Amino acid sequence: MSDTPIKNTSGITIKDQYTPKDWPDSQFDEKLGTAGQYPFTRGVQDSMYRGRLWTMRQYAGFGSAKASNERYRLLLDRGTTGLSVAFDLPTQMGYDSDHIMATGEVGKVGVAISSIEDMEILLDQLPLDQISTSMTINSTAGILLALYIAVAKRRGISSDKLRGTIQNDLLKEYIARGTFIYPPKPSLKIITDIFEYCAEHVPLWNTISISGYHIREAGSTAAQELAFTLANGMTYVQAAVDKGLDVNSFTKRLSFFFNVHNDFFEEIAKFRAARRLWAKILKERFGVTDDKALRLRFHSQTAGSTLTAQQPLNNVPRVSLQALAAVLGGTQSLHTNSMDEALGLPTEAAATLALRTQQVIAFESGVTKSIDPLGGSYYVESLTDDLQAKAEAYIERIDSLGGVIACIESGFIQGEIQNAAYQFQMDLEKGKEVVVGVNKFTQEEEVKPETLKISEAVATEQIERLKAFKGRRDKGHVDTQIKQLQEAAKNEQNLLPHFVSCVENNVTLGEISECLRGVFGRHQERITL
Repeated sequence: MSDTPIKNTSGITIKDQYTPKDWPDSQFDEKLGTAGQYPFTRGVQDSMYRGRLWTMRQYAGFGSAKASNERYRLLLDRGTTGLSVAFDLPTQMGYDSDHIMATGEVGKVGVAISSIEDMEILLDQLPLDQISTSMTINSTAGILLALYIAVAKRRGISSDKLRGTIQNDLLKEYIARGTFIYPPKPSLKIITDIFEYCAEHVPLWNTISISGYHIREAGSTAAQELAFTLANGMTYVQAAVDKGLDVNSFTKRLSFFFNVHNDFFEEIAKFRAARRLWAKILKERFGVTDDKALRLRFHSQTAGSTLTAQQPLNNVPRVSLQALAAVLGGTQSLHTNSMDEALGLPTEAAATLALRTQQVIAFESGVTKSIDPLGGSYYVESLTDDLQAKAEAYIERIDSLGGVIACIESGFIQGEIQNAAYQFQMDLEKGKEVVVGVNKFTQEEEVKPETLKISEAVATEQIERLKAFKGRRDKGHVDTQIKQLQEAAKNEQNLLPHFVSCVENNVTLGEISECLRGVFGRHQERITL
């Protein structure tokens, strides 16, 4: 027996052993139940992976649309079952590749998309009516969705056949990531416009991926990731209800995106607690009655912040364990990071190995043979209860402070994350936390793998092609489209039909974003000391 209490990063004391006293049988039906039934602790489908495996996505996007398209086709050929698109910073921030603010960033951390021509190249030869495409995009999510719809339409594919997800989660941008453009109120308005438009025109599309991933990458604990993510979700639901949308309808197309960190059992318990708590929130706070609407479906990604540039081969077992935790936690979709991502963009070989990691878990490990194989574990169930309790306490605190937006404006949520990150760093420097190859088991000489480099020629070619695209347009026609968008924004109309019309008529992403900046203004982040 240990004399010194052991706590995880969420502050939960871990006992030496767990027994039936830690999770009495009387709680079994209420808290655990069966998979596919409220409160969904054991999973959102009744058969889970016995019926269908999770979607194996590999997040990719770099340089030109052509290069990214080649990577997507390679991944599909090697067995990935869904695409996941990374966009460069100018695209995320609403700037065309030829804008001064895009200098030095074109194609660097994702693919550069400014026009419908770029999107056609990106999606070339991809079967849009057969695959699911996830796009990690927020402030310009509606524009990228419009581009996707427009390209499909040109191929004769109806928007009601399209399946995929846009991240479209602006609240976490204000909290942890920073790729916001407009203030919170108009951002929420655009988000609910997307909910409304997709319900009618793109019914199979997940209209938002409420993301805890970036909250965790910023340094939060597992309990904070859970609490702040669900609190953000509640804010989106309330905004849609206030808009008059049917809560039993639009909530079916909400999805979540969670990090998978290093503490194996804590991560599994986090996912179980997330499902149970979200179902409870929707049922008790918002009056949702449809069981399908109560289900928390989530994509997961292994933790980029845990990858190390030192001894990068160590990232292979890290990612493997994180991926296994996601599967045992019941994920619907998974991206496994490549071993070289602490050094640069993933090479083809590293990306393939990351995909193979998922395939080994799916087809060789045996963990998919049983629905929720850890269900009923005294440790896992007790830890699930503890994480739920900590998350509920945070949500109550946020409510008492006026809600998520008030807590963002005051800096409360950001401060909690910063404090957790600082504490972890102090523990790392003191040796209380161990990172193999960094503060323990270090090596003098290390062999670093080759990394993918983005040539500066990519930006030059992209800018030249974009300028040629703009030069071929009817300027008067483009100006008319932008004027109509401006009037729609001023009059609080749904903006999605205007986005689609604009991109179909060769208005660029940057031009649409600049028009909306003129109407909504720019968000200025409050600095707290």
